[in-house]
Amino acid sequence: MLVHGPTSRAEIAARRQLSRPTLSRIARQLVDDGLLAEGGTELRSTTGRPSELLHVHGAARHFFGVKLTGDHLYAVVTDLTAEVVASLDTPLRSAAVAEVVGQIAEAASTLRAAFPDLTAAGVTLAGTVRSGVVHGSAYLHWSGVPLAGLVAEATGLPTAVDNDVQALTAAEHWFGAGAGLRSLVLITIGVGIGCGLVLNGELVEGAHGTVGRAAHLVVDQSGPVCDLGHRGCAASYLLNESIVRALGATDYADAVARAQAGDPAARRVFGDAGFALGIIIGTVANLVDPRKVLLTGDGLPLYELAADRVRDGIAKSYEPDPAQLDLGVRAFDFGEWARSGAALAIRAALTGRTVSLR
Repeated sequence: MLVHGPTSRAEIAARRQLSRPTLSRIARQLVDDGLLAEGGTELRSTTGRPSELLHVHGAARHFFGVKLTGDHLYAVVTDLTAEVVASLDTPLRSAAVAEVVGQIAEAASTLRAAFPDLTAAGVTLAGTVRSGVVHGSAYLHWSGVPLAGLVAEATGLPTAVDNDVQALTAAEHWFGAGAGLRSLVLITIGVGIGCGLVLNGELVEGAHGTVGRAAHLVVDQSGPVCDLGHRGCAASYLLNESIVRALGATDYADAVARAQAGDPAARRVFGDAGFALGIIIGTVANLVDPRKVLLTGDGLPLYELAADRVRDGIAKSYEPDPAQLDLGVRAFDFGEWARSGAALAIRAALTGRTVSLR
């Protein structure tokens, strides 16, 4: 019901292959616990009478979500439907593990003053995460950090930790533009390039705790060299730092401003980056044939500047008719990434995948 919205008992029973008496018992317990509410009727088929609908009672539970960057902490509280009801953000005092965990606990305490019923916490960050342990984080320079356990101990909340792209993909699949879809691709661009996948209704989780990687697909074998020494890969064109370096710009904002002002060199660099992005989109779509592709990230101005070149890259790489590719662009907001931490907590709490205080 979190995914599909208000639903009749008959629809739930058919979808979950439950008998009507069994479903009625379960629904009654959830209503008594305050998690579901009854209300309203709707004609859900072309025949028969209107059905009474069950709704998720969002205010019944609240969840704490965090997104960590290399220098900042973004936090939110959401209700059970992942609707944000409070937020805060603060610079990190340092990247030391104890200091970051302490700031997470401070944020939880501040938000808990208004929402004392916090149920669970979810923390997301760029890096390799397995079973709540951060095995690698380039921006925080962490390795082997049992973050879920540390946050659970510091906050007193059952805690889940995951890669930020994975968490955002899962959030979009349950609570966003991909809600209820059997297949979904999320591509993020900016400081890095990430790719999250939903196939057959399930989030794809790699064997080694890494998010999908498409940054080093070759776009042009005679192109520039990336930081790993690959010639002409997507990263050499598409990363924010690649664009800044190609233009000799002060930073990414400067590069964007120059392109927006019509600078020919900047337009060319962003055009090349847009084409590389189209190659990534088309190649990934060829592999998984998704129902929808979502694009987001701090590098999103690139799409606004070079949408036509993105389409050229898709046409160059995508084998079916490009018109059938459903591409959605999601405005970038660190608060949305923090919301995905809360969505991670919701999913983990419902599936028993949080780390609890011992």
